[in-house]
Amino acid sequence: MKQDNNTFRNTEMLNWMGFFSEKLDVSPEKIHPMNLCGRKKNVIPLIESHKRVMIFADESHRDLCYELWEAGLGECKVYIGKGTAPGSDIVETDIQTIMGKEITEPTVLFVVNENTRESYRIGIKNENFSRGPIRYVGNEIRAVIMSLLDVDRQDTICIFSGESIVIEAAIAASEGTIIAVEPDGGCMRAMEENASKFGVHNVEIIGDLKEETWEALPVPRLAFIVADKHLEENIQAMLKKNPKMQFVIYTLELNTLSSIQPMFEKYGIGNMEVMQISVSKTNHNSMFVAQPSPWLITGEA
Repeated sequence: MKQDNNTFRNTEMLNWMGFFSEKLDVSPEKIHPMNLCGRKKNVIPLIESHKRVMIFADESHRDLCYELWEAGLGECKVYIGKGTAPGSDIVETDIQTIMGKEITEPTVLFVVNENTRESYRIGIKNENFSRGPIRYVGNEIRAVIMSLLDVDRQDTICIFSGESIVIEAAIAASEGTIIAVEPDGGCMRAMEENASKFGVHNVEIIGDLKEETWEALPVPRLAFIVADKHLEENIQAMLKKNPKMQFVIYTLELNTLSSIQPMFEKYGIGNMEVMQISVSKTNHNSMFVAQPSPWLITGEA
């Protein structure tokens, strides 16, 4: 019996894996499968960080080849097979050559990316993000923030006005959901551009915290909040959604920092810790230039 939203049965996917393992003389443990049939998954980050990815697709991802090419994966070698059962009619080509090909039937793409180091990217360089009205935090500081978030693969996290954090968290939580709260229209558009550019399909972008907006979204474990004048309102909304919410708050303002402890006490948020990060880098004149030094405040209800 066919599984829901799955053109390929488990046995059929295993047969395809065995087929390519034999054909290309590669151990199955070095092949990373991803089933896209009727699903939204982060296939581009997977290819960017793994040498061998086997993709199971159908007409629900008609423009997949173009999306891979647009993401800069045109030079990757790809072996294409059609149907749910392995056959001898396998096409060997590259992504650039098939960028205009539409997927209209069950298709298996075995993508080989020899240029990757097979490593998870922490602290993506700011120049890789789409520009807009956003001033991105330094990538070294972002790496520290990611360590505080402690994201796992199936995590659900709510992030307020932290566009670059959203992307890194979405890559880490490949089977989870990242909720991006972007009240500003320009920032929302930049967030949408970045989600598309990095190929992350597990980002839900919302403009407010109204109950009808939240209704269909999963309950987050943690909230990362770039503090502004609505900080207390945002904390209240998060606790209403999850009374055991964990918090990481980012601020550059001393007045805001001093207000957080009484605010945490008011709402029963304990285990408060405060960290300040300072990063200086040399410029083209070999002089050290200090980046903004934020405070990061953590706590849990």
